Amino acid sequence: MSVDKPEHWPILEHAVSAQGAIAGFSSDVVLSPSGERLRRQYLTHPGSVAVIALDEQRRVAVIDQYRHAIAMRMIEPPAGLLDVAEERSLEAAKRELAEEVGLAATTWNVLADFYSSPGISQETSRIYLARGLSEVGRPNGFVVEGEEAHMGLHWVPLAELLVGIRSGTYQNPAVIIGCLSLQVALTSPEGMDGLRPADAPWPARANKRHQDEVLASLVSPGD
Repeated sequence: MSVDKPEHWPILEHAVSAQGAIAGFSSDVVLSPSGERLRRQYLTHPGSVAVIALDEQRRVAVIDQYRHAIAMRMIEPPAGLLDVAEERSLEAAKRELAEEVGLAATTWNVLADFYSSPGISQETSRIYLARGLSEVGRPNGFVVEGEEAHMGLHWVPLAELLVGIRSGTYQNPAVIIGCLSLQVALTSPEGMDGLRPADAPWPARANKRHQDEVLASLVSPGD
């Protein structure tokens, strides 16, 4: 069976052109198996998690959030960056669920892993399914600011989200991938029992760590 698998072509040159608060812009020259030298430019990124929070009425908790890069307010699941040192992805998902929609969950599973745009970005994303929901206060020290100060919470039936995905109403990749993966789980013979556990291995993260180490070794101290 064909599967995604790590493969590391030799990097002949590596340069960091810019580094922002979240993403960086890098330019590499890589050597292909046929000996061709290829220049490839891409965004470095810490990775992210998203949460499909499902209640007993099969409604999903989503937010509407302004996204400046595309000048749109999008319907999205609670989500956030993996930018806290030593924080595990599941703990990040729990934190984001509490911060953005004031919810906690008793049951967690992995719905899907994906790369947001592998031709141009390093970003790895994992979507969790959260069930057994209850209201909680926002974590101590969390301050609502920026776009998060202007977003709203909505409980949308999964069936409605699926119709909207088909019609193009919903375009956020985590909503699309998460809801479709959830529907597959609900309609498969093994049902929810077929979902991966919340602590399932995430090979893409290990591959990213390895690549980051390779890139770091190519940057001279003066750069």
